[in-house]
Amino acid sequence: MITTIAIILLILWALGFIGFGVLGGFIHILLVVAIVLILIRLINGQNPLK
Repeated sequence: MITTIAIILLILWALGFIGFGVLGGFIHILLVVAIVLILIRLINGQNPLK
């Protein structure tokens, strides 16, 4: 579940970085949130890929 969200955010980030200047900032925030969630799962000892 988290992996799917992270992949979607990565794709949206790339699209925002390349084509949409206004949406790019929002996508960067979402990408940072996804990375933080994965790190929290790692710290708690859970599998971040499930």
